[in-house]
Parts: sequence; C-alpha cells; structure tokens
Amino acid sequence: MTRVKRGVTAHARHKKTLTLAKGYFHGRRKLHKTANETVMKALSYAYRHRRTRKRDFHRLWIMRINAAARLEGISYSQLMFALKTAGIEMDRKVLADLAVQDADGFKAIVDQARAALPASA
Repeated sequence: MTRVKRGVTAHARHKKTLTLAKGYFHGRRKLHKTANETVMKALSYAYRHRRTRKRDFHRLWIMRINAAARLEGISYSQLMFALKTAGIEMDRKVLADLAVQDADGFKAIVDQARAALPASA
C-alpha cells in the first residue's frame, strides 16, 4: 500500500481556521487549536445573535411607538387596536421610524386611528 502524506490537507484546513481568526489577539490568531476553539465559539454566537437581533429590533420599535403614542395620550395597545380597526396596515418598523423622524405624520396617523375607534372604547 502506498503512503499518504496529509500535510497539504491539514495545512489547508488549519489555514482556513486561521483566516477566520483574523483580528484576534495573540494565540487566538496564531495557534491553530486556540484559534479553532475561538472561531467555533464566535460562529455559534453569530448564528444565535442573528436570531436575537430580530427580537431586539422588534422590542425597540415597540418601545419607540409606545413612547410616541403616550405623548399623544394613547397607550401602545390601544393604538395598535385603533390602527387595526381603522384598517391602517403599517408594520412596527415603519411606525417607529415615523414616530422618530416625523412627529406630525405620526400624530396624523394616531388621530385617524382614534377616529375609527367605537365611542365606548
């Protein structure tokens, strides 16, 4: 049986890991074992946080809408109900951006939604 020299394959695999470890300090950048541990952990964090980022933004939008709505004298939940009743289909991202960038436009939407509410609510 012929001899198989694996140096090229191992070197390529190590180089791939060390390339991903660019920007790390000391052995985390230079030593394969340490760099590999760090890169694996970083990749798992990146995967996890790509999902939590979506939650974080959703929470931020709700906080911004709530703050702007309370300045108009209505709570977040009442505003969302009023928007649904009025048939205004705006997502939270757009509403939050409107609340921050264009207070008058947000006020107009709140007034329009409030007008669509039944008298008892």
